Amino acid sequence: MALAQATATAKQVPFRWEGTDKTGKKVKGEMIAPGEAFVRQSLRRQGINVVKVNRQGMFAKTRAITEKDIALFTRQLATMLKAGVPLLQAFDISARSHSNPSLQRLLAEIKSDIETGSSMSTAFGKHPKYFDGLFCNLVYAGEQAGILDTVLDRLATYKEKMLAIKGKIKSALFYPAIVLTVAFIITAGIMLFVIPAFKDLYGSSGQDLPALTMLVMTISDGFVEYWHVIFGGIGLAVFLILRAWKRSPALRAWMDVTILKFPVFGPLIEKATVARWARTFASMFSAGVPMVEALESVAGAAGNHVFEQATLKIKNDVATGTSLTICLQSSGVFPNMLIQMVAIGEESGSLDSMLSKVADFYEREVDDAVAGISSLMEPFIMVILGTLIGGIVIAMYLPIFKMGSVV
Repeated sequence: MALAQATATAKQVPFRWEGTDKTGKKVKGEMIAPGEAFVRQSLRRQGINVVKVNRQGMFAKTRAITEKDIALFTRQLATMLKAGVPLLQAFDISARSHSNPSLQRLLAEIKSDIETGSSMSTAFGKHPKYFDGLFCNLVYAGEQAGILDTVLDRLATYKEKMLAIKGKIKSALFYPAIVLTVAFIITAGIMLFVIPAFKDLYGSSGQDLPALTMLVMTISDGFVEYWHVIFGGIGLAVFLILRAWKRSPALRAWMDVTILKFPVFGPLIEKATVARWARTFASMFSAGVPMVEALESVAGAAGNHVFEQATLKIKNDVATGTSLTICLQSSGVFPNMLIQMVAIGEESGSLDSMLSKVADFYEREVDDAVAGISSLMEPFIMVILGTLIGGIVIAMYLPIFKMGSVV
């Protein structure tokens, strides 16, 4: 017992190891451990013949822990617990299966807390950056009900669904942004290097230039003279906007309200938010979390200020005994389809099932909306690029066409 406590409280550091397995195949990996002896002993237990163990420096290259890492860990942990693997051993296996030292260190810290007597939900709660209130509340409910493996399975499914929705929205939003950014860079390059060459050529000819050509050359002169101001101003504006976004809740709230009013992307964001809201509520309710507490977690996970505030108001109204269906109707935010399904769920006692069906429906709607936006944006972007680049090319060759017509 004393040895276990000493190991749990020892400083965990990263090690890189190499060796051979039982078949003689070369294997290597990384491990977070209190010392080299612990690494060698742990690997020998796995049947690995250790050849080399090196401690990584304090400035060793590490990767950030992503939502995908947490989702994968949750799925692995749920699968192992369902298979009957002991909890602490499951943490060891999960840590060894990941190549990210940061995640290995995180799992080692959580395992140490559990070994010293902390509950799993409390151990996760010490790392709110990676395990939010929703995650910890569900784990706590699973611990209390004795269905931790089932709850973790639902959590893994929930996180995988959320990652899929975020990925689709990002692809729909960033694709046109990236294309237009590349178009701006190409246009700036033409203005800085190509147009001045044409200007020198036409200046030596002494002919009168068309108005469109003169306009493009004037813009090019502005780029050449103030390129540092233009690029510096754009970079500064992006930096200030991102900084204000992180530090100003008022700005984020305003953006959440505004983006829902956009003609194309607004409905997509709304469908994704409703899908997230329904999926979160279904996961909480099916785990046995009381409705009021579940609504508080759902509000935090909504991802949009409009839905967050509406959910908090619903939570307060439900706490006074008002029906959830009536609260949803009075909010004026949620679609009729969700309200009708919730009404059926309340009457039949299958609210979690109805919410899951709503989440499935709106996730399919998000898929269709993303496909529609992608097919719509591609020709739109091509028209913009064609008009921009084609206009510049025509402006530069107009004098040549004019000279040909005179001849």
